[in-house]
Amino acid sequence: MKIKSILMSTVIAASALTMTTTYAGNTTNTALTSALGGVVGAAIGNQMGGQTGAMIGSAIGGGAGAAASANKRDRNGAIIGGALGGAGGYTVGKNMGGTNGGYIGAGLGSAGGAVLGKKVSEDRRYDDEYDRRYDDRYDRRYDSRGYRNSNYKYNGRNYRGDNGRHLGWYKNGKR
Repeated sequence: MKIKSILMSTVIAASALTMTTTYAGNTTNTALTSALGGVVGAAIGNQMGGQTGAMIGSAIGGGAGAAASANKRDRNGAIIGGALGGAGGYTVGKNMGGTNGGYIGAGLGSAGGAVLGKKVSEDRRYDDEYDRRYDDRYDRRYDSRGYRNSNYKYNGRNYRGDNGRHLGWYKNGKR
């Protein structure tokens, strides 16, 4: 009976949260679904395998909740963060406040871990794009010896000379 009441309350809470976060950002949705997954996973795991089952269930639920709402590029970071946060949050909450504290800790840990993992993925992707853009720009301007504009081409701005029957300013060796 207790598990039915917990599951029913999570369904009602999920529907209420979904109604209130319809226009929320992707980070908020990731946090809420990860928190809900962590709590449901902890409750089901507790019924199936005691404290250890609850810890494993909160990790699986937190990761699955984060995976359900994170975008494709940041999904792996959100899954890892939600799983680690759910397991750690349940453990700390259980030690501080019993079973209910474990559920609260699983929810908060999953939410915080998923948001943190998602943010780390976003920042890493931004840094990779920034580095790729500026490294490529440097590589195009300089050669391996550090000289600028060293790869001359016929149509290039710094090309001075003719190597065939090209028509142009320097044709026929006139300088």
